[in-house]
Amino acid sequence: MPNNSKLFILGLPRTGTTSICSTLLALNYAVAHTAYTQTTFDQATAIADTPVFNDYQALDHYYPNSQFIYLTRTANKWIPSIKQLLLRMFNNVVRDDGGFNPIIKRCYTEIFSPFTLENINNDDFLLACYNQHKTAVTQYFEQQNLPVLFIDISETNSYQALLDFLNVKSTSTTFPTLNMGGKVTAWKDLKHPLKIESTKNGRCSRLDYLDLKDV
Repeated sequence: MPNNSKLFILGLPRTGTTSICSTLLALNYAVAHTAYTQTTFDQATAIADTPVFNDYQALDHYYPNSQFIYLTRTANKWIPSIKQLLLRMFNNVVRDDGGFNPIIKRCYTEIFSPFTLENINNDDFLLACYNQHKTAVTQYFEQQNLPVLFIDISETNSYQALLDFLNVKSTSTTFPTLNMGGKVTAWKDLKHPLKIESTKNGRCSRLDYLDLKDV
């Protein structure tokens, strides 16, 4: 088990993970927005999105003394955004003859279960998934007696709350606004020396921490 601790961003997709990842790059973190190889986990000091939002308990055990940030978003903004994303992803999640890598498929089908078109189009279902995930995260960290920062990056005090939590300083005062209007390419288009690739030439690998997780 490695001794190096990480910073994990637990927010579900469409809660501002790209914006906070861009901010962490500016704060000199080596950042992976999604991580699908062990090399990615080895090289990155901050990791967000898939598979973190699903595997946070196993990651906490495998990377002790890590820090965790949970991104929140109001339902009226999150639901239409996540619905658009899930509808766009649906075929590549459920198909048996290819599509997304197994890590993506596992995480999305577990969090948004049952992963059906009917459910994806149901606002009440999506909100229930959001609330269930947030409650599970809250209860886990309370039971473990571990600190976790809950922030909505659209709120005015959220940037300073992040700096205080990480005990770092910055001349910036707000998060960048990225991937608005359903766009999801901001991270792909971003160039930075501390940006860590999520895959190896488009391929994923076995993740060491999964040995601790019943999958």
